[in-house]
Amino acid sequence: MATTKGIILAGGSGTRLRPLTVASNKQLLPVFDKPLVYYPFSVLMLAGIREVLVISSPDFIDQYRRLFGDGSHLGMQVCYETQDSPNGLAESFIIGADFIAEDPVALVLGDNLLYGQGLPLMLRDAGARDRGATVFAYRVPNPEAFGVVELDQAGKPVSIVEKPKHARSNLAVTGLYFYDSDVVQMARGLKPSSRGELEITDINQMYLERGNLHVEYLGRGIAWLDTGTFDALLDAGNFIATLERRQGLKVACLEEIAWRQGWISTETLLANAKLNGKSDYGAYVASLPSVAVPGMQ
Repeated sequence: MATTKGIILAGGSGTRLRPLTVASNKQLLPVFDKPLVYYPFSVLMLAGIREVLVISSPDFIDQYRRLFGDGSHLGMQVCYETQDSPNGLAESFIIGADFIAEDPVALVLGDNLLYGQGLPLMLRDAGARDRGATVFAYRVPNPEAFGVVELDQAGKPVSIVEKPKHARSNLAVTGLYFYDSDVVQMARGLKPSSRGELEITDINQMYLERGNLHVEYLGRGIAWLDTGTFDALLDAGNFIATLERRQGLKVACLEEIAWRQGWISTETLLANAKLNGKSDYGAYVASLPSVAVPGMQ
């Protein structure tokens, strides 16, 4: 059964980005010409996911409702729940238990930016797995700052550790995960870590022990950008700006992805363009029917 449901966790206090985050949620900050949350939202869309649950703090959840509405303008269904305090990534599955029901689900962190050739195919392959979990690994120079997965010579995972003092691998686990419906009961059985959080790594460890943890390696052709500091946020914006200016294509244009996948009509596409006013983004959406370009990211 293909994964058709996805969760975006867009909570947290964003203290490293203050004063930017005093009056705004981190995931609503701009990355060049669109809110940061557009990028993980687009990843779910590229995976073929049309039912999305957005989880954020009570202070900002209404801003997400204003941003995405009910999702019908994208041919999707979007709903909302709150996370009262940052109790860990795994709490997403407890909060979203009714949304998930008995279906597989993807989780993406609202501050993750993934881009690259071949990514949509990798996403759909992960979503097509009937059982188990899939995580995405990316080579980093500072693995101690991440959850780290170690692979054997055959590319199969042998260990997964959260922020190890002495990493046995330089493969970080990105903030994108695919799970079968067992994840809800697993999350409910977790105990808070020493950090007081329900750790996603503990869930991944359970799947590893079952022999059901799959790892997709994101190689040289794919970028995974962090946005947790001022410099990282600026670098992400410059990266997107360079791509869009050189190619004349938008990255993470939600209306384009929905239209190219047949979720909305050209009429709806053009109506969405008008909603974006006289911005360059709106002009780009309006131009799509007259430009025959295969790219969707």
